[in-house]
Amino acid sequence: MSKKLEVQESHVSEPPSLSDLEKSESKNPFADEKVATYYRQMYEDVKYECRGSFDPSFQWTAEEEKKVVRKLNFRVAFAACLMFVALQVDRGNLQQAVSDNLLDDLGLTTDDYNMGNTIFYLSFLLAEIPSQMISKALGPDIFIPIQICAWSVVALSQVALSGKVSFYITRCLIGAIEGGFIADLVLWLSYFFTSKELPIRLSWFWTTLTLTQIFAALAAFAILRLRGVFGWPGWAHLFFWEGLFTLAIGIASFYLMVPSAVQTKNWMHPKGWFSEREEKIVVNRILRDDPTKGSMHNRQAIGLKQLWTCLIDYDLWPLYSIGVMAYIGNFTFGSYFTLMTRQLGFGVFDTNLLTIPQAVLYILNLLAITWLSERFQNRSMISLISPIYCFIVLGVIRFYPGSGIEIWPSYVMNTIYMGQPFIHAILVSWVSRNSNSVRTRSICSAVYNMFVQTGAIIAQNMFRADDAPLYKRGLLQLWCIALAVVPILLLTKFYYIWRNKSREKIWSAMTEIEKDEYRRTTTDDGNKRLDFRFTH
Repeated sequence: MSKKLEVQESHVSEPPSLSDLEKSESKNPFADEKVATYYRQMYEDVKYECRGSFDPSFQWTAEEEKKVVRKLNFRVAFAACLMFVALQVDRGNLQQAVSDNLLDDLGLTTDDYNMGNTIFYLSFLLAEIPSQMISKALGPDIFIPIQICAWSVVALSQVALSGKVSFYITRCLIGAIEGGFIADLVLWLSYFFTSKELPIRLSWFWTTLTLTQIFAALAAFAILRLRGVFGWPGWAHLFFWEGLFTLAIGIASFYLMVPSAVQTKNWMHPKGWFSEREEKIVVNRILRDDPTKGSMHNRQAIGLKQLWTCLIDYDLWPLYSIGVMAYIGNFTFGSYFTLMTRQLGFGVFDTNLLTIPQAVLYILNLLAITWLSERFQNRSMISLISPIYCFIVLGVIRFYPGSGIEIWPSYVMNTIYMGQPFIHAILVSWVSRNSNSVRTRSICSAVYNMFVQTGAIIAQNMFRADDAPLYKRGLLQLWCIALAVVPILLLTKFYYIWRNKSREKIWSAMTEIEKDEYRRTTTDDGNKRLDFRFTH
């Protein structure tokens, strides 16, 4: 491989050190000319939009890469977090509305509330795959802004809620429109960040979600005091003003998103995001991390055959099973935290402020567990921290005699449980990595989210009216579920270790000629390739 470095003096003042070049080449799968030739032809065949920037011999310094990543953090990760705010505000403000007597005003029971949440998650689940198929055809940069604007309009319409039917309809519409949003956004992020960088950026997502909960609680503290203005209840003002806020984000997201690293110049961005050299750095660092990211172009629809292939991909089923089970307790407490806090005797405004401590603890634990998973490159074992934590805390909540009766001990334990180490960011990136193909990654992420929403539906029916107000039966069920996640994670790790060893035995027995022949002629795709290894 040529050691020549292409340098633009306006961007680099000094040549890279030998160690920089050696480090860059050690990460380059295209150093093998046969591999480079195979993928170059693939990128041409599928009309990959960034193929013009693909260069197996292209080199850059660590400092240049850091500069590009900083720009990506602002242009892509920060923009994604802002759009995630819109998601959380419009699907999460129901909890604040409930603290303002929404249920009484609409004549609803807690079982009606459970049904509304079930309808929301069921609609969200059913929309996951259709949303992904539309997004892959139009492009996330077009479809995501449309989604945000659409659900914001429905969120605004909640001002006119009058009873059970209107409550169910708006829950259904918001869930259906929001379905697929997270997987769409993850797909867009994968165009710019490597597999190692993605989990940390996803942890920023859920940190943003929790920060949004904090600011939403503070906003609700003020907005709910508008009860009576225009003759509206406080919760109607909450839906109205927060709906306008998210609609503004939706409109702004048309500007914030671009199709790809090489398509950043348009009438809204006349100068583009990157110089020509920076474009090549973005593209080549992504492809060297995962060459299959160029196996489709960003306006290529996914057919029914590819959809079926994703659905029957048994190698991802272990991760889907984790998705069903791991968050049931979190979803249950998330829906009921304000109600349980009110039942302890706290007022409307204090209840909203008392949601802040659990949000802060949640952020700290989320960032810590995601960082640990990447630091030690061990997703399954680090993820075990979460169910063990939940099992211990739920045990105290369930079996402590004063739980649900003694005000401050009950509140503190509920807060500690809500601040659990959340492993969703780890799992989303894990699914993305182990799918090993753009054509399957987006759909597999959607399927994973469908299993997560299945868990959410289960969660909305854990605390029933006949179990109120202490929910002893529901707490015992959550305690058992937390324990059940432990063997699922361990079995997942053992399964991927076994799959990797089985493939390596076959691959290492092949000659270099046979390996090259396999690359050129195999019909194996994505994670079914013999030269792919699962992360665990």
